[in-house]
Amino acid sequence: MRYFVSDTMAQSWGYTSENGPHTWATKFPDAAGHAQSPVNICCNDVIYDSALNMTSLKTTYDVEDSFEVVNTGESFKVNIKKNSELTGGPLKDTYRLEQFHLHWGSNDDHGSEHTIDGQTYAAELHLVHYNCTKYGSFGEAVDKPDGLAVLGIMIQSGAEHPGFKNLVDTMRNVKSRGQTCTVLKTFNPASLLPGNINSYWTYHGSLTTPPCYESVQWIVLRQPTQYSPKQLQALRSLLNASEGGVCIQDNFRPPLPLGDRKIRSSFTEVISSTKI
Repeated sequence: MRYFVSDTMAQSWGYTSENGPHTWATKFPDAAGHAQSPVNICCNDVIYDSALNMTSLKTTYDVEDSFEVVNTGESFKVNIKKNSELTGGPLKDTYRLEQFHLHWGSNDDHGSEHTIDGQTYAAELHLVHYNCTKYGSFGEAVDKPDGLAVLGIMIQSGAEHPGFKNLVDTMRNVKSRGQTCTVLKTFNPASLLPGNINSYWTYHGSLTTPPCYESVQWIVLRQPTQYSPKQLQALRSLLNASEGGVCIQDNFRPPLPLGDRKIRSSFTEVISSTKI
């Protein structure tokens, strides 16, 4: 993902053999930390936490009057202007939606950053929120331990997604790196969510791209969504350079060690008997 970083920083990392994830720590020290993301979620080791259900996870997303789409060269991003918020679940404060973006593979059998018992998905959607209770902006919150909360949604290849259709229609206007397009039509970010957002795994981790700050409360939804092959191909057709270049594909960071962190779940099915 790309955050508020300079163009120089953005171009100093990527997903190739020369500048891919295995090289990031040489320029971005946080990438060598012990609370990095993504991770593999091993269901037998997950801890069911009944406290997560005391306050339901809730999205209060406003409809955007217009929306801005960006080809960052590493991903496809949509910036949010309205006051859309995430509360409840593992979160003590209110988190405001700043942007969302995706990670995807060169084909349908891989592309997600998180994996579930080693299973990969065709893509993964990240809705990035910052702690607006404590911080005045995303830039102020981005490197704080409680600064960010990200909803991660796994994407399978299948039926056309009606909420994502409006975004696919804009991609022809941001074909190359750095291109931005303001779309003068309404859009509700809630249209991207699956029907059930209260079955999830959660843990503390990091941004999955440089600068890799360990500032994220991850909430990975159990229920995946589906995008059609045509919709996934639209992502794979975006270019990673302002002129020419190659298609953005396999823009994901592989899972990293969980270490001594614990992953909690809000549900009990196929989860170990360990409880807190």
